[in-house]
Amino acid sequence: MRTADFDYELPPELIAQTPAPQRDQSRLMVLDRASGQVEHRRFGGLLEFLQSGDVLVLNNSRVIPARLHGVNARTGGQFEVLLLEENGLNDWWAMVRPGKRARIGTQILFLAPLGGKIAMEATVLATNDEGHRRLRFKGTPNVLEALETLGEVPLPPYIERKQASNGDFDRERYQTVYAGPRGSVAAPTAGLHFTESLLEGARKRGVQVCYVTLHVGAGTFAPVKSEHLAGHVLHEERYDLSETTARVINGAKATGRRVLAAGTTTVRVLESVAAQNHGRLAAGAGRTRIFIFPPYDFKVVDRLLTNFHLPRSSLLMLASAFAAPKETRGREMLLQAYAEAVRERYRFFSYGDAMLLV
Repeated sequence: MRTADFDYELPPELIAQTPAPQRDQSRLMVLDRASGQVEHRRFGGLLEFLQSGDVLVLNNSRVIPARLHGVNARTGGQFEVLLLEENGLNDWWAMVRPGKRARIGTQILFLAPLGGKIAMEATVLATNDEGHRRLRFKGTPNVLEALETLGEVPLPPYIERKQASNGDFDRERYQTVYAGPRGSVAAPTAGLHFTESLLEGARKRGVQVCYVTLHVGAGTFAPVKSEHLAGHVLHEERYDLSETTARVINGAKATGRRVLAAGTTTVRVLESVAAQNHGRLAAGAGRTRIFIFPPYDFKVVDRLLTNFHLPRSSLLMLASAFAAPKETRGREMLLQAYAEAVRERYRFFSYGDAMLLV
């Protein structure tokens, strides 16, 4: 399939700049994959589509305040740093802008918010083929702790803020209520709609709620640039699948019960592990580059909860594959639903509304 087949027109005003006032009051479009029909709900109505015995799987990765501002120790020039992945203690791969000035050996100073004292510094150790810089930090026991005072919320580029996003609002709302292990530089956005009471309501219905961890990278926003999908190599992300989650899901599949994945990141973990183990899940940590696009035979996931995704994105391609497993017609079905979402003025992307594919 061609990348251009996954393009669509979106009025800029439908790109959500803020979330719904209450998490579970965002809108929910329900797409019936058998008929192609859509239904319009509020997110709280998700409970009506769950039944006893279902398994709801969520990605519990915590977003870190990964954006930093620093200065060149020699020239005083400004740098913007987005941490991407931890190699070890105080050793990170990062996007550094302007990259041309971040040569190997460059020292970057990070100043405390008040007083202008040097809070920590980093040295550029290496570069890779993607233009990222490997940074070694010093002046702090652990840069992850320093981020709580020095870092900013790494909002995606299509969300505009007049001031840096280090306020309490985005720190709370660009994070799921069940976030645990730290490591994502972008939110697993399908999970942003859940509240504690909604999850408790699911449990009271007999739904088993369990978690996977996939640390979302900045590559999640990158459009597919190759002309044909088969020529694209997807960004790599780290995951962890617990023994408990693997056992619960394997039990559900063995007894014909449904597995609902909240978010494309959750799907990537489950389907990646299943592909390595003849359809079953095995606990463990690893890395995945799985690129799911039509046609695809899903081994684990029976229902998908997701947001509305960017044109030409790998996330849109995954959702299209799920709309019609093992076929290619899911692309047309999903883009028709997107066209209706535009007509009905749904809000798109990270802070936008949700879609349930049943």
